[in-house]
Amino acid sequence: MKFQTFCSAVFSLSTLFVLSTPVVANDQEEIPLNAHGTELLEKYTKELEALRAEVVAELPPVDEAKKARFLEVRAKWDGIPKTTDETPPTERKALDDLREQTQSDAMEAAEALLRDLAPLLSSDALDPKLMRIAILTHATPRGLAEFAQQGTDKEKLLETLFADEALMRQVLEAGGANGGAYGEMMEVYTAILENSERARERGTILQRLALGTAIHMPWTNGKPEAGVHGIVYRTRYDVDQVKRYLHYEKAYLDDELDPAFPEFNTWECRFICNSQYSEEDLAWFRTMLRNYRPDQITMADYKWRYIRFIKSDVPYCSTTNDPSLGIPSQEHIALGGICGRRAFLGRLSTRAFGIPSRASTQTGHAAMSHWTPDGWVVCLGAWWSVAWCGPQGGLDFLLDSQAREFEEDYQQVRRAQWLGDAFGEEDVSIRKYGVGGGFWNSLAFVKKQLIVKQAEVEALELVGGMKLGESDDLIGDEEGEELEIPDADKEMTVSDDGAITMPAVACYSPRKSSDRVLFLKSWDEGYQLHYSRLGQRPELFKYRVEVPAEGEYELTAQVVTVSPNLEVLVRINRDEPAPFAMPYTKGSWETSEPMKVKLSEGRNTISITARTPNRGASIKNWYLKPVK
Repeated sequence: MKFQTFCSAVFSLSTLFVLSTPVVANDQEEIPLNAHGTELLEKYTKELEALRAEVVAELPPVDEAKKARFLEVRAKWDGIPKTTDETPPTERKALDDLREQTQSDAMEAAEALLRDLAPLLSSDALDPKLMRIAILTHATPRGLAEFAQQGTDKEKLLETLFADEALMRQVLEAGGANGGAYGEMMEVYTAILENSERARERGTILQRLALGTAIHMPWTNGKPEAGVHGIVYRTRYDVDQVKRYLHYEKAYLDDELDPAFPEFNTWECRFICNSQYSEEDLAWFRTMLRNYRPDQITMADYKWRYIRFIKSDVPYCSTTNDPSLGIPSQEHIALGGICGRRAFLGRLSTRAFGIPSRASTQTGHAAMSHWTPDGWVVCLGAWWSVAWCGPQGGLDFLLDSQAREFEEDYQQVRRAQWLGDAFGEEDVSIRKYGVGGGFWNSLAFVKKQLIVKQAEVEALELVGGMKLGESDDLIGDEEGEELEIPDADKEMTVSDDGAITMPAVACYSPRKSSDRVLFLKSWDEGYQLHYSRLGQRPELFKYRVEVPAEGEYELTAQVVTVSPNLEVLVRINRDEPAPFAMPYTKGSWETSEPMKVKLSEGRNTISITARTPNRGASIKNWYLKPVK
């Protein structure tokens, strides 16, 4: 799919409403209220009612004719029938045209209203009341009472939130607490602050990360069995939020994360810490990639940065398990798997470096999406219109992520949504794109569409779509960048005991990178040669080495691998190729077991290749040690 505007992407897709997983209403049991809980329920209910009445009384009148026109068009949108795979092409085309025209009419009607309402939606005068209303509405008076009745410490957490206007704003601007769990969010946030002085510095990336983590993962005791009163967005329930935050704080201070990390806002920080993999896995992945494929850390194309590893080194094959291969990330990479495992590893690869990522579930397929400087992108799967993550449809998330890039305009979206809360309105569906919602919430939704349309925002094309997501096919740009390797880094050296060190990049053939043999700048210093898992055909890389006398030598390699049972073929001069076992190093640099070879006096040729299919290996040096 080529680059296109968001609106044309939406309107041209007949699969707009073909989504397999419906939004499920919360059916969890309520937590019984004690006497104090009953008092708190009454308190929060009265506060909400009073604030709503005050806000409604202060609002300017809305042009009823323009409002009626807008609601009429919105109702028409809601009534457009869904299309299915069985819908005849002519009928599908007619429905697509109707949908496009109806959405255009809705934008036109919304613009007329928004011009009148610009002074209201651009002013922060009502924000203190509106923000309290939003939290009371999302959490519900019942939910807040259930939390606060557990003790004075719990009640004080809510009082702290409501007394801190700046914190309320930051929370709501980041989308609000998952599941409406504002009390639980404050518990997690407070626990992180108690363990990190740096997280207490308002406005810093670490404070934003701490709050984003608490907002998205507010439950400290695993998935709650009761007392959830709002929509639960997909996240991990089994993560120790304090440990996870501290892991990223250390990685950031150690300069291990992506250069873009310090600029992420609180909303983007929601999607960093909630990995299914452990802190050990996250740290290991960063170390492994620095050793094994340093080029994939610095590649300019953010759509492929980090995630390219899934195509290059995680085979598409039956998913199996073997814990003896190491921690889960090591095991999963070593064995490969189908789409689900590759999507999990894709989220690991980006989140390990502090890049926000989400699932992108599709019928019969698992993919992922992640942040780039040019917008969010779906990787290894189909388009946003047929994807979802938990209760939220892909198109809804895409629209929201694009509109959020324009903060001043998006603040009007928030205020319209808060006004919807003040009127107790129904929300616009987050699964069925743009369906439903009361007047103010519908206006907020169309305002987002207008922001994106007027800014001419382009939706990024798929990265490694369904075909490449479920195959080991080459993408076509596997060749490494051209490097000018200094002669000093290719120089073979001889030690006092006659041992010879041959830099892996000192081969005389090939001279430049291909899709099979790549010359890479090492992360620490020097250079390395990578023999790729993928490529059109096996390829030889050859060395010439001078030895003073005929004799036996032990050949070893300084190598890093991510899979076991890797073997290359070594040919000395015109001898028959012999198997050379590469160690399974789990992403660390190690030296192989020696292989005895016989060299002739003078110049010798050493040729190396691997039978396909093979797994990848990065080689720093070869060593030849005389056998005494």
